[in-house]
Amino acid sequence: MLENFFTPCPRGLETMLANELNTLGAQEVRTTDGGVHFTGPFLLSYRINLHSRIASRVLWRVAVAHYRNEQDIFDTAYALPWNDWFGTTHTIRVNMTAIKCPLKSLDFATLKIKDAVCDKFRALTGERPNVDTHTPDVRIHAFLESSRMTLYVDTSGDALFKRGVRQYTNVAPLRENLAAGILLLTGWQPGVPLLDPMCGSGTFLIEAALMSLNIAPGISRSFAFEKLKDFDASAWSDMRRQAQAAQKPVGALPIFGSDLYGDELKAAHLNLENAGLLEAVSLNQANVLEISAPADYGVLVANLPYGERMGDLEELQELYPKLGDVLKKKFGGWNAYLFTSDLRMPKFIRLSVSRRTLLFNGAIECRLFEYKMVAGSNRT
Repeated sequence: MLENFFTPCPRGLETMLANELNTLGAQEVRTTDGGVHFTGPFLLSYRINLHSRIASRVLWRVAVAHYRNEQDIFDTAYALPWNDWFGTTHTIRVNMTAIKCPLKSLDFATLKIKDAVCDKFRALTGERPNVDTHTPDVRIHAFLESSRMTLYVDTSGDALFKRGVRQYTNVAPLRENLAAGILLLTGWQPGVPLLDPMCGSGTFLIEAALMSLNIAPGISRSFAFEKLKDFDASAWSDMRRQAQAAQKPVGALPIFGSDLYGDELKAAHLNLENAGLLEAVSLNQANVLEISAPADYGVLVANLPYGERMGDLEELQELYPKLGDVLKKKFGGWNAYLFTSDLRMPKFIRLSVSRRTLLFNGAIECRLFEYKMVAGSNRT
C-alpha cells in the first residue's frame, strides 16, 4: 500500500532532495517551495530517515480536507484513527504552519487539533495522551492554506539535521543538511581534496567524511517511527545492519579543515572525535589569509563569517579583497565555493563569479558563490 509523504528541506535544495529521494526509491516525486512530496510504502520512511542527507523531516500525510472554521478542523482531526497509530502512554505535540489562512488565531486552531486527538482517545479508551512541547513521542503537523488543511504524523522526531554526533557549536552554526546540500551543489566527490579554511565546529568536514565513508547520516540516532504501534522492528534492524555493512573503514581522507580561533577548532576536534571521524580529517589552526592549498586541485568551501563573529561590516569589507588575493595566488586549479548572507561580498572580493545559487539558512537569504580558480592564470 502506497502512503503519501512530505519532506521539508532548506529552501533552495528542493531539486537536490528530489534527486536523493528518487535514488532511495520514492515514487511520484514532486517538488514544492520548501520541500518534496512523494509516495511509497511506509517502510520507505524508515529508509529516508536513515539515509537522507538533505531532508529536514519525513512527514506522513494522514488527512487532507477543506475547512471554513475551527469546528471543521476539529471534525477532520477527530475522525482520524489516532489510536491505531499510537497509545495514551505516548506524549504528543501539535505544530502549526499556515499560508493565507483566514482564521483569527493559529494558536486556537492548534488547540482544536489537540483537543480532537485527546477527545478521540478518551471516547475510545477513557484515557488521553499528555502534551509534551519539548520532547514529545509523537509530533502532529498541521498545514493550513486558505481553505484546505493537511495533517501529518512526523516519522522523524528530532529534525534530521540532528545527526546525533555534533554536540559543540559555534556562534553561527550551519545546519548539517544544508551543509550536505552545499557539498552536493559544489559537485565535490569523495576522494577529491576538500578544504574548509573557516571550519568552525566542523560541519562541512563531518558531512564530507560521512559521505566519503558511506556512513548513513541517521545511523547514530533514533526516530519517532520506532514508537508507532505498527513499527516493524525486524525490517528496521535489517535496514540498519545493511547500512552498517556498507560503511567503509575510517582512515585518513583528503579532507582538511582550519580556523583562526582555537575555541572553534577545539569544537571541531570534539565533534569529529564524538562521530568517530577524527582520524579521517586533518585539522590545523591557521589564518585563512595565510594558508596554502593542501593539494594541486580540489574544492574549497567556506561558510563566510557573520558580523557577530568577525566584528562589524567594515572588518568583513576588509577581509573580502584579501581573501580574493589568497585564492588567486595560492589556489590555482581549485574551485572555491563561498556561502554568505552578505550580498556585498562579490563586489569586494574582486573575482569573477561563475555561478550563484540562492539558498536559505533558516529564514536568512544567502548565496553560494562559485569561483573557478584556473591554474597558472594568476602567476606573475
